[in-house]
Amino acid sequence: METAFQRDQLDNHILEALMQDARTPFAELAKRFGVSAGTIHVRVEKMKQAGIITGAQITINPKALGYDVCCFIGINLKSAGDYPAAIAKLNALEEVVEAYYTTGNYSIFVKVMCQSIDGLQHVLINRIQSIDEIQSTETLISLQNPITRAVKP
Repeated sequence: METAFQRDQLDNHILEALMQDARTPFAELAKRFGVSAGTIHVRVEKMKQAGIITGAQITINPKALGYDVCCFIGINLKSAGDYPAAIAKLNALEEVVEAYYTTGNYSIFVKVMCQSIDGLQHVLINRIQSIDEIQSTETLISLQNPITRAVKP
């Protein structure tokens, strides 16, 4: 449940530290910021209740797992009412790792990770373009990902 919450500088410092390493002990954060571990715990819990902190996760290197092809696919739907069904079908595809409902040239913009160009071709032809609600697609292959960061608290 999200509640109104006014962040201060200490909250921002806590968020930045946890974004760097979510496994940092509260005692270490307390020492770093000159407060008690209880204060850190209370602040983190309040930010969880406010919906600011929604979980903790590890990050992986997709290339280390064999996913060498990253692409973005702009999708045009046959009609606006097809959105829920198309999203449900895209969500069932493990290669689709992100999806956005957008304005502009596309109704949906997805990020797809595949192990090879042949794998991408298979996903495009046999899985994405075969979805009934999809009218057309445009694929952009990513060559690099030079900037990756979370929003600054």
